[in-house]
Amino acid sequence: MTVVDRWLLPDGVEELLPSEALQVEHLRRRILDLYNSWGYDLVVPPLVEFTESLLSGVGADLDLLTFKLTDQVSGRTMGVRADVTPQTTRMDAHSFRRNGPNRLCYAETVLYSRQRTALESRCPIQIGVELYGEPGLGADIEVISLMIETLRLSGVTAVNLDLGHVSIYRSLLEIAGLDDERQQELFNLLQRKALAELDNWLSENIGAAEIAGWLRQLADLSGDESVLTEAREIFREAPAEVDAALAELEEVVAAVKRQYDQLEIYLDLSELRGYHYHTGIVFAAFVPGRGPAIGNGGRYDHVGEAFGRSRPATGFNMSLKSLALLAARPEVATPGIFAPVSDNKNQQRAIDELRKQGERVVAGFPGQQPDYGELNCDRELRLVNGEFRVEPV
Repeated sequence: MTVVDRWLLPDGVEELLPSEALQVEHLRRRILDLYNSWGYDLVVPPLVEFTESLLSGVGADLDLLTFKLTDQVSGRTMGVRADVTPQTTRMDAHSFRRNGPNRLCYAETVLYSRQRTALESRCPIQIGVELYGEPGLGADIEVISLMIETLRLSGVTAVNLDLGHVSIYRSLLEIAGLDDERQQELFNLLQRKALAELDNWLSENIGAAEIAGWLRQLADLSGDESVLTEAREIFREAPAEVDAALAELEEVVAAVKRQYDQLEIYLDLSELRGYHYHTGIVFAAFVPGRGPAIGNGGRYDHVGEAFGRSRPATGFNMSLKSLALLAARPEVATPGIFAPVSDNKNQQRAIDELRKQGERVVAGFPGQQPDYGELNCDRELRLVNGEFRVEPV
């Protein structure tokens, strides 16, 4: 490895220099203050956990994204978290033992073993909330509203909300009677919206024409609110769980529109994001022209079973770095005061007082010729007539 190579970072791993770091940190503080105002308690889960805990109740996708290592103390396999949600689930089930609703929030770096998409970071700062212990739609509506408020606080006003419900697909899959391999094939086709391939696959693998028709039409059920009316007609004879899921979507859409009447809402009934552990309403926020979803969430009841306490749960998370890039007004570091070296015993007192007042004071070193631009200082602390004063440079 050459000297130049030593400065290279792995693909998908980035650093934040002062201006970017300031933007991210200020936004983090404001968002966590927002979550606190809604009653969400901040938690700081550990960077690594035993994989038995870290991967409990989640799908294979997260398993493949997780860096694994051997604990030199116990000999057991540990993982570097690729998602904070399983950790908060463990905390709710084991560390809190609260009986009523438990609202938690976090802002933590996660690590992916590989990039999920070409331009995505492998070490995003994941910020989000989880609400445990409330089975009603009020919890889903609250976390969706809080996701929208997070985007507004970040300066993102043009937002498209994508809504789905995995129970519709689960209910149809249950009566289709497919083995695990064919379930995965169908899942992949629906996710890719490969309609021609889906038609052929259904004709070869689903004997009941009515069930095959439902699954095929599911792939086309996307668009505005009229999709729900169309779905009601299509699934008149489908299992009762499908009708219940459609009713839940109608209620959530109505509640969100009452609060955010200018919000663009898009429904996709074959959206299966997080299908392997989500159990109900799923949602995502998109910013027009910005590619992948900026925020994702949904209901994931029963995941706590692995920790001996099954609780209803819903939540969302976002990449704090991505949010900072979308911020309407970039943060600018306030210029500070340069304090040259002085043997006057009162200088330190003057510096301390300025810092208490919230000023940025940069202390000089012997022989230093200050570059005020590099130091981001537009004033200097000078001894004038026996007293220290702040004067422009």
